[in-house]
Amino acid sequence: MTTRKGALRILVSGAGIAGPVLAYWLTRHGFRVTVVERAAAPRRTGGHAVDLFRPAMDISEKMGVLPRVEERATGTRRMAVHGEGARRPVRVDLSKIFGAASDRHAEVMRDDLSEIYHDATRDDVEYLFGDSITALSPDGEVRFENAAPRRFDLVVGADGLHSTVRRLVFGDESRFSAFIGAHFGVLTLPDVSDLDGELVLHVGVGRTAGMYGARHLDGARVLFLFRSERALDRHHHDVPRQKELLRGAFDGMHPEVDRWLRELDRTPAFYFDSITQLRMDTWSRGRVTLVGDAGYSPGPAVGGSTSLAVVGAYVLAGELARAGGDHERAFPAYEHAMAEHVRGSHAAALGAAKTLIPRSRLGVRGLAQGARLISALPAGPGRALLRLTTRSARLYHSMTVDDYPPSPPASGDPTGLVGDAGDRPGAPRVRE
Repeated sequence: MTTRKGALRILVSGAGIAGPVLAYWLTRHGFRVTVVERAAAPRRTGGHAVDLFRPAMDISEKMGVLPRVEERATGTRRMAVHGEGARRPVRVDLSKIFGAASDRHAEVMRDDLSEIYHDATRDDVEYLFGDSITALSPDGEVRFENAAPRRFDLVVGADGLHSTVRRLVFGDESRFSAFIGAHFGVLTLPDVSDLDGELVLHVGVGRTAGMYGARHLDGARVLFLFRSERALDRHHHDVPRQKELLRGAFDGMHPEVDRWLRELDRTPAFYFDSITQLRMDTWSRGRVTLVGDAGYSPGPAVGGSTSLAVVGAYVLAGELARAGGDHERAFPAYEHAMAEHVRGSHAAALGAAKTLIPRSRLGVRGLAQGARLISALPAGPGRALLRLTTRSARLYHSMTVDDYPPSPPASGDPTGLVGDAGDRPGAPRVRE
């Protein structure tokens, strides 16, 4: 086994989206990376559709995985909007909306995207599945639930909204989470074959439900979004309570929605959470930093957090390489580079939540009529209207990221690979 001479050892917690992307770029810059993930294997729990906008598409292309991303795109082309109480739905050409949001865009299932990024790293990165961090010391010693203690130069929390690393280093989640007035749930419906690329959306005052599929999936996903004045009393592992809350919020909305609700006790995959933003003054402390939802989630289901996580991972790896592994220089540079993107994403998520979950009957009609207008306009005017009225579209269309080319091989070592590490049993080869 060979590795770069003197390469820093970096532990990444979380193998979702940000973790594997970060691991990919860290290895390309010559660092030695271990990823620890609580799940026993790459997650295949259902998930929901996420958007990759231009910057994240560009980064995926640099990673060589863009063809797989495009191959796994959901293929959703149309949307039928049923306003609660309306006789007929409004039908929308989604290609206009996606085209207006970004000149490069793909909608893909989150689990598929996670698998693609993991596959791009599994030959170069050590993965510890079925384990998690229990303690971190300032000198870099890490304790795990199952593995023996080990020492790392740096630790990165890429472990999502309910980050263990953030809790261990910064304190309880409640200090940084800001509830933005809504909850969401996702369930899987098996054996749905008649969607044919259409998103079916039911919109009412304070609640929205939608069903969509993907070209390569036999089943479909149902997404529920609903408003509440405060975060509801439930634990994020209390599934029966979560399903009870969904039934209470959506019962009687529409016969089709009632049918979806009846699948709650039979669904093979289910997820529920509050729509919460993470607002922190800094994402770094000592040798530890955070990336993606663990540090700056704009809010699941409304905030473009997947693209933000991909960009954040790329920037963090690049700044560490640019600083020669000096985290005291790299972490502030990373936070500075991402600050404007995070602020914009947080603001855009608040606006998206207001649009997607209307507060009044007027808002419900406005959403349906806006969709009708955009669909009726020619492509050019429709795109211009969306960019004027959709803050998130402007944000992701204009987001720019520095280029961080992989580090050149060390002088006198044309391969960039020297020696035998010998201290990580089964550790993978690190290569350019």
